[in-house]
Amino acid sequence: MQRLRRLLRKKSVRDAERAFVVEGAKVVGEALDAGAPVQSAFVGPGAPPELVERLLDAGARVHTLEPGVMERVADTVTPQPIAAVVGYIDVPLEQLRDASLVVVCVDVRDPGNAGTVLRSAEAAGADGVICCEGSVDVYNPKTVRASAGSLFHVPVIVGGSPAAATDAVGSFGLTRLATVAHGGPDYATVDLTGRVALLLGNEAHGLPDEVAGAADAQVSIPMAGRTESLNVGMAAAVLCFEAARQRRRAGNGD
Repeated sequence: MQRLRRLLRKKSVRDAERAFVVEGAKVVGEALDAGAPVQSAFVGPGAPPELVERLLDAGARVHTLEPGVMERVADTVTPQPIAAVVGYIDVPLEQLRDASLVVVCVDVRDPGNAGTVLRSAEAAGADGVICCEGSVDVYNPKTVRASAGSLFHVPVIVGGSPAAATDAVGSFGLTRLATVAHGGPDYATVDLTGRVALLLGNEAHGLPDEVAGAADAQVSIPMAGRTESLNVGMAAAVLCFEAARQRRRAGNGD
């Protein structure tokens, strides 16, 4: 339980052990579905018996907890009855060499937004998400929860400078589109059917000038109301699903 508490609270411990915590039956099930390396599980009253059986079948060490123990350890006000320790699952950047749609997070700090980016990218069929250094830890418990299991189903690259990531996806042949609040072409008019990398910036400040300047083009989401811009999670959803829509339409020949 002390290990579980440390992994929930400290990135340094997660990095040292290359392991993180997954909370809740749904996300633990997603980890098993994806074949992620589930090392151990902590099961309290109310945990689904069939999920416990799956964990045992997968070779995980299962620890049964007395009532009230999970509440003293978990990261949420209303804790889930099951949590698991899973080995890191990020992949090398080289895995995206043949990718068609990539999302690059530059200085994205909010864990909920990062989780939404992962969820949107996976749901729209993106080939990978790059979380550059300076962005929130993708293994942060809040990010893991917000991803709703998508962390296990879309390849994630962790670390590396924004400049290095931008250069790499360009060298792979992807067109790099910098998302800007104002001044870029309307996203609905931009051709997203080719090989594209969407560059998403900080919630408050957007992309650094050096990253935006290195992009091949810019794209904006027009605002009809008084809101100046969408948060980065919502922007990722809009752009990823526009890319998916255009690709479906192109595939149908319409």
